[in-house]
Amino acid sequence: MRLARYEHDGDIRAGVVDGDAVRPLAPGTDPIAVLTLPPAEREALATGAPVPLAQVRLLPPLRPPTIRDFMTFERHIEGAGMLRDPEHPIVDQWYAAPAFYFTNPHGLVGAHDDVAVPPGCTLLDFELEVAAIIGRPGRDLRPEEAREHIAGYAILNDWSARDLQGAEMLVGLGPAKGKDFAMTLGPWIVTADELEPHRRGDRLDLRMDVSVNGVPFGGDSLAAMAWSFEELVAYASRGTWVQPGDVLGSGTCADGCLVERWGRAAAIDPPPLQPADVVEMTVQGIGTIANTVVAGVAPHEIPPARRRA
Repeated sequence: MRLARYEHDGDIRAGVVDGDAVRPLAPGTDPIAVLTLPPAEREALATGAPVPLAQVRLLPPLRPPTIRDFMTFERHIEGAGMLRDPEHPIVDQWYAAPAFYFTNPHGLVGAHDDVAVPPGCTLLDFELEVAAIIGRPGRDLRPEEAREHIAGYAILNDWSARDLQGAEMLVGLGPAKGKDFAMTLGPWIVTADELEPHRRGDRLDLRMDVSVNGVPFGGDSLAAMAWSFEELVAYASRGTWVQPGDVLGSGTCADGCLVERWGRAAAIDPPPLQPADVVEMTVQGIGTIANTVVAGVAPHEIPPARRRA
């Protein structure tokens, strides 16, 4: 099943994507609740007349309670880390456990929505990822248990303001305004059973590609993750709960963003994104998202900290 949220004639609905159309679910249906149902019960819900996809605006396919974004592609970490230290681009701690950060669920945008340059940003970047969506609650899960808790997958573009991110992470806390302004999730959720033919052991061998303004940029296979999604779910559930609707990002694949190229070249080349640039991402078995960058607004001034006397 491919589960979407969409807007049509001013009405927001959940629906099941079937070819070039979407079959609406009953008004008020929560996509998260649908993901918790057995497959046969999910299919029985889609009884409305099909609406052509060309006539709808695709929204983020759900409103997640949390978003954890991991860093699991070694080649990406190596390239991006060269900006920090060309001789030792990956710290030992990265290999010890799958690192992640929490980001802003309110920053999600749809598969074809415009994305505004965040206030004060001059180094706007994209990040090609895949996200797993939790369908069953769990706590302190083992990796071999975690697969049953993954309901489906979607494409994730973790937009990044690299100049803002670099400055604020010097404080020693983590990304904030460099990350929380936009994250594309979509175009829909493909349920996990649909992607099983692509499974190679504990990895999904899905081709991931990104282009900018119609020119192929780069990509990788999702199977190159240093940890499996099951291992990510197990780690996320350590000492706490994962709940239905939680989103876990894979992290950026190799050659799936600008900052990795900047690190390897030791230069801001290719240039950062500008208004009117179109970033398109395709993941085998899931679909395609494409967003246009638009001008943002100037930041309101906030004074520096008042220092101790």
